[in-house]
Amino acid sequence: MTKDNLRIVYMGTPEFAVESLRCLVEGGYNVVGVITMPDKPIGRHGSVLQASPVKQYAVEHGLPVLQPERLKDPEFVEQLRALNADLQIVVAFRMLPEVVWSMPRLGTFNLHASLLPQYRGAAPINWAIINGEKETGITTFFLKHEIDTGAIIDQVRIPIGPDDTAGIIHDRLMELGGQLVVKTVDSIIDGTLHTTEQETLAADTELHPAPKIFKETCQIDWTWSKEQIHNFVRGLSPYPGAWTNLIHNGIETTLKIFKTHIVAETHADHNPGTLLEVEGQLCVSLPQGLIVLDEVQLAGKRRMSASDFMRGFHLDSSSHVV
Repeated sequence: MTKDNLRIVYMGTPEFAVESLRCLVEGGYNVVGVITMPDKPIGRHGSVLQASPVKQYAVEHGLPVLQPERLKDPEFVEQLRALNADLQIVVAFRMLPEVVWSMPRLGTFNLHASLLPQYRGAAPINWAIINGEKETGITTFFLKHEIDTGAIIDQVRIPIGPDDTAGIIHDRLMELGGQLVVKTVDSIIDGTLHTTEQETLAADTELHPAPKIFKETCQIDWTWSKEQIHNFVRGLSPYPGAWTNLIHNGIETTLKIFKTHIVAETHADHNPGTLLEVEGQLCVSLPQGLIVLDEVQLAGKRRMSASDFMRGFHLDSSSHVV
């Protein structure tokens, strides 16, 4: 078996999944089909359809594309079976039914943006940073019934810096993920594949989940510590963005916060959530000190530096966040 005759079907949708597909295509691997989400309606009336980043890449490189609404649809299952894949690779796609993931003779492996068994779920990068982890990574593993629980094939670890955001870690793992997908395929081709059951790694270890993030998940609680708030903001930056309710002169609006840093000074004379200008910086008073807001976005406005925000927004004693 060689990379020329190993028939690969690739499944993915967002930008994160494009890098792994690119590495396979440019590496000369035999990608016989690409599965991605249906085109998404955009625009005010939804009259324009936008192809996923994976579809755009696949079309540009002449790869056959299937876009099923339902993965159990008999017509799609037959179309997939007709591709006669030896191996399926999944990167940032959807939960697959058994009829799909069990189809290839060599199985289906997934690329997941965490060090499994930690951070199983839809948002592993975000939750690792929110929880203040100092390390994360990328994992390839074979699919089985329970989501993100299959046997681990390989992993790559990277540090998380104190000011790294979800966007920074996303881009690092996206690049490393492409390399790891190719390495994993090579190990299957040359027979050096070795797997480790997740149950072995999870023994006597507290596992942290990575559930899907919703708007209500992203609201800041100003009773948290400075470190918790800083990690929360960077774990949701640049998307979907941490937010709070800003109250000024009795009017409430939404303020997104994309970047912060911590200062040590204590201001016990201000209630938690009070907005202050301290030495030209936009700060929020917390029970144990201040946190500085560096980049913000007022509802209906563009993202901007805090200094630009303060030039157009004059703080007074009523200004606070909740």
